[in-house]
Amino acid sequence: MGLIRTQEETGRHVRMLTHEIRSTLDRHTILNTTLVELGRTLRLEECGLWMPSRSGRFPPEVAAVRVPLLHLSNFQINDWPELSAKSYAIMVLMLPSNSARKWHVHELELVEVVADQVAVALSHAAILEESMRARDLLMEQNVALDLARRDAEMAIRARNDFLAVMNHEMRTPMNAIIALSSLLLETELTPEQRLMVETVLKSSNLLATLINDVLDLSKLEDGSLELEIKAFNLHAVFKEVMSFIKPIAAIKRLSVSVMLAPDLPLCAIGDEKRLMQTILNISGNAVKFTKEGHITLLASVVKADSLREFRTPDCHLAASDDHFYLKVQIKDTGCGISPQDLPHVFTKFAQTQPGANQGYSGSGLGLAICKRFVTLMAGNIWLDSEGTGRGCTVTFVIKLGICDNADAYQQKLIPLAWPSSGDADSVGPISRALHEEKGPAPQKSRYQRSV
Repeated sequence: MGLIRTQEETGRHVRMLTHEIRSTLDRHTILNTTLVELGRTLRLEECGLWMPSRSGRFPPEVAAVRVPLLHLSNFQINDWPELSAKSYAIMVLMLPSNSARKWHVHELELVEVVADQVAVALSHAAILEESMRARDLLMEQNVALDLARRDAEMAIRARNDFLAVMNHEMRTPMNAIIALSSLLLETELTPEQRLMVETVLKSSNLLATLINDVLDLSKLEDGSLELEIKAFNLHAVFKEVMSFIKPIAAIKRLSVSVMLAPDLPLCAIGDEKRLMQTILNISGNAVKFTKEGHITLLASVVKADSLREFRTPDCHLAASDDHFYLKVQIKDTGCGISPQDLPHVFTKFAQTQPGANQGYSGSGLGLAICKRFVTLMAGNIWLDSEGTGRGCTVTFVIKLGICDNADAYQQKLIPLAWPSSGDADSVGPISRALHEEKGPAPQKSRYQRSV
């Protein structure tokens, strides 16, 4: 009867101990409560946890119960080894050495129950500690991200303020300087005075171009630049470009020619301003970097079966009934580009090797902006050169919509003609009769030979 009463009392203590163990998620509290209360309940001389070794044998008065370990790193206590191949610990319980008392079966069963509960409680504690560490790490990352966001917002505000200053406080007086310098050149000046005014005008134009390029590039990088899609006269774009670059080329005694394929549509749908800016920028570079020779601009429609030649991993050209692909080539006989500089020509602020383009200056933004524009227009751009002093060919392909109302633009501007063999450097409108008299076949063959 006394043994039964003892078993019931021991069981009650063990249940209370189990409840207390499961009520906390702190591993130190769990282990301390288990060892102290279990030793008091079973009246033990020693009670502790031990990591197993190869030679682990215990005398009869010692009970050893295995405690499963899910994460050994959560049980680094005192002098436990840092690494162990074992996935469990040993709970060692020692009866008083001066007593003849032996371990009963019910006591060992109760100890095993406690060991299992300890393992479960420690596993929960390990999960909680990992969650808390993850939470703390996430909080630190959130704080760092918030600081980075604030820094980025400050940088954006500073950039916007700078762009506003450039747009209003710098471009406005720069335009005034350019206008007044141009008017001053029309007055009577001594040769020395004319040289100084021309220098002022050239420097002012260069700075104005740089300001405009920086403004465009900033809009491209922050994604605020949107294409202005509308119908426009495609042939008029090339005529406008020629009207800009021919006077400059004439000063340098360069011949300039434009060749439009017979099947090039008169009307197209797209961003006329960005297309013209791209062609003008590349043509301007061709004029600037060419001392003698000629510059040729060719425009054609990419045939559907030739689209695969222009596809790249970043540009997938696909034929469709509602759009076509315009191919534009600008060739020059200028200073050329060395092979090592070719991969960097579309990088912003990139400059060629010293001496390669001696006597020429630039910001290194023009081609970088052209590439952004061409990419926005679902196209691709590249540059070919056989080396320094052997000229360059810039080619780009862009996507344009097909215009259904081409007759409205037919009245605005008659298409540019193919230059005849005796007038290769002339650009201008011709009549329909002259266009039809020459016939489409000879014109197409001349274009193919020019390419």
